[in-house]
Amino acid sequence: MTEIMVYLTQYGYIALFILLALGILGVPVPDETLIAAFGGMVAQGHFHFASALVVTFTGSMTGMMISYTIGRKVGKPLLDRYGKWVRLTPNRLKSAEAWFNRYGSWSIIFGYFVPGLRHLSAYMAGISKLPLGRYLIYAASGALVFCTTFLLIGHAVGYHWNKIAMIMERSTFKVGTFFTIMIVLILVVSGVVWRKKR
Repeated sequence: MTEIMVYLTQYGYIALFILLALGILGVPVPDETLIAAFGGMVAQGHFHFASALVVTFTGSMTGMMISYTIGRKVGKPLLDRYGKWVRLTPNRLKSAEAWFNRYGSWSIIFGYFVPGLRHLSAYMAGISKLPLGRYLIYAASGALVFCTTFLLIGHAVGYHWNKIAMIMERSTFKVGTFFTIMIVLILVVSGVVWRKKR
């Protein structure tokens, strides 16, 4: 993580974008910690929140789109053979396939918050030939919730982001589920209020 912080300090948004895209592809990058760290740097005045959100979202979606395309064009056999180079072992692929078959497109959203599944859900969507438009809706929704959640956490704790990041790595799914439920509730309440006003 120290090396990653050096890259973030020196190259800012460019490093954030590249590292997140690689992390989604399967390269061992601690995505949640990375985003939280950047949120902490935003709180310290080094970067702007809106720009950080755009870059984290774009980086995540870039990785998701590349993964989806590889899954769709290459398929499972090649990933079984060469996926181990980016942590996509046959056992992980099998688990992700079972998860995807069980939860369908929703696994793309919640996959962001499940350690190991985030790097595989996009490949599974491509392998299963999920329509691109439908995939984009779920992938973008998940990326927005994921990036906003950890940027806000990093921003809220400021200089103490590294301590919080260590806790988050052990409870990513719980944190993600909580914020997803909160966002859904806010949208539902907003919709009800808007209808009453009309």
